[in-house]
Amino acid sequence: MTSVLWFRRDLRLGDHAALLAAAEAGGPVLALYVLDEKLLKPSGAPRRAFLLGCLESLDAALDGRLMVVHGDPVREVVRVARSVGASAVHVSADAGPYGRRRDAAVAEALAEHDISWVATGSPYAVAPGRVTKPDGDPYRVFTPFHRAWTRHGWRRPADTGASLVDWLTPVESRQLPAPPDLGELALPTPGEPAALSAWHDFLDSGVRSYATDRDRPDRAGTTRMSPYLRWGAIHPRTMLADLSGGSGDGAQALRSELCWREFHADVLWHRPETARENYDSRFDHMDHDSDSAAFDAWCAGRTGYPIVDAGMRQLLAEGWMHNRVRMVVASFLVKDLHLPWWWGARHFMRHLVDGDLASNQLNWQWVAGSGTDAAPYFRIFNPTTQGEKFDPDGDYVRRYVPELRGVAGKAVHKLKERPSGYPEPLVDHAHERQVALQRYGAITGS
Repeated sequence: MTSVLWFRRDLRLGDHAALLAAAEAGGPVLALYVLDEKLLKPSGAPRRAFLLGCLESLDAALDGRLMVVHGDPVREVVRVARSVGASAVHVSADAGPYGRRRDAAVAEALAEHDISWVATGSPYAVAPGRVTKPDGDPYRVFTPFHRAWTRHGWRRPADTGASLVDWLTPVESRQLPAPPDLGELALPTPGEPAALSAWHDFLDSGVRSYATDRDRPDRAGTTRMSPYLRWGAIHPRTMLADLSGGSGDGAQALRSELCWREFHADVLWHRPETARENYDSRFDHMDHDSDSAAFDAWCAGRTGYPIVDAGMRQLLAEGWMHNRVRMVVASFLVKDLHLPWWWGARHFMRHLVDGDLASNQLNWQWVAGSGTDAAPYFRIFNPTTQGEKFDPDGDYVRRYVPELRGVAGKAVHKLKERPSGYPEPLVDHAHERQVALQRYGAITGS
C-alpha cells in the first residue's frame, strides 16, 4: 500500500520515527515537501536559505526523489496523496500553533478521501504536552519540568535510512527556488551529513569543556547545533543517546540545555497565544517606550555598549548570536531602552538561521519578565559587567566591532575614550535600571 511521507521539521533520514512507521506499513513511499507561503513569508533570508540547503541535501540523499510542491498544504497534500493512490500520509507531529491548526485541517481533508493521517514522533525527545505535574497541570518553572522530563525519559533513536523503503519517483516536482541573496553573510553547511559531522566534532573536542565554555562568546564553546535542530537535520534524541554515557559536567549541562528547548515547546503547546502575547497578563499593562531611533541603533549595533553592539553585529554577519549575548542584548532592549520584547523577538526571527518560535518568543519573555519565572524584574543585566565577566580579554567585542580593535584587553568594555566612529552610550544604564524597576514595580506591586 502506497504512503506519502510529508517532511516538515524533520529534514533527515536517520532516526526518523515517521519513516519507520511508513516502512512498517509496507509498500512504496513518496517523499514530499510543501513550500508553504504562510511559513516562508515571515521567515528571514538566513532561515529560508538554510531550509533550501537542507532540502537539497535531503533530495540528494533520496537520489533526486523528493517531490517539492508549492501552495496550501490542505490542498496540495490531498492532491498529491490521491495522485499516487496513497492510503496514508505519514508525518512527524508538529507542536507549533500554526502547525497544529494546519495538520488538523489536512487530516480532515484526507479523511474525506479515506486517506489515513499517521503522526509518529515529533521534533522533540519528549513530545510537548507529555510531561505534566501529577495533577495533570503543565509546568511553568523549568527546574521541576527538568526533573520530570528526565524521569520520563525518551526512546532510543530509530534505526532508519534511505534504504528502508522503496521510494517513488515523483512524476511532477517543482524546482526549488533560488536561495535569497545573503551578501557576505556566511551560514553553516546545511543538511543531515553536515549536522552529524558537526555533532561528532563537538563530541570529540567540545563536550568536556561545554559547562565552562558555553557562556564565553570569545570561545568556540557552544555546539552550534541549533540550526540543525530547528530543521530536524538531526534529532535531539540522537544527541541525548550519544550523551547517555557521559556523566561529566559538560554532558549534564548540554542535556539541560536540550531540556530548555523542550520546556519552551511544552509551554507553547499549552499556551499557544504566548507566541504573540505575554504569558503573565499583568505585563499587558507594562509602560513601554516607542523610540524607533533607539530601536534602529540597537538593531545596527550602535548603542555605545560594546558587548551589545558586538552581539547585534554578529547577528547581522552570521545569522546567529551566542546565547549568553542574546540574553544581554535582549535585556538591554527591554530594560535599558524600555522597548517591547516583541520588537526584539521579531528582529531575531528575521535574522536568525536557527529562529524557532517557541525558543525565541519564550526566551524573550523570560528576559522581559513576562514569561515563566517567579521574580524576573531583578534580572537586569549590566552590559558592562557582563562583558567583563564573559569576554574578559575583549576578544569577542574586537572581533565584531572593528572601531574598537585598537583597544587592548578588557578595557574595551569600559572605554575611557571613544575611538573615532564609535558612538557614545545611547543611555545611562544605572538610571535606566531604576526606571525599569519602577515600571516593573508598578505592575507587580513589588
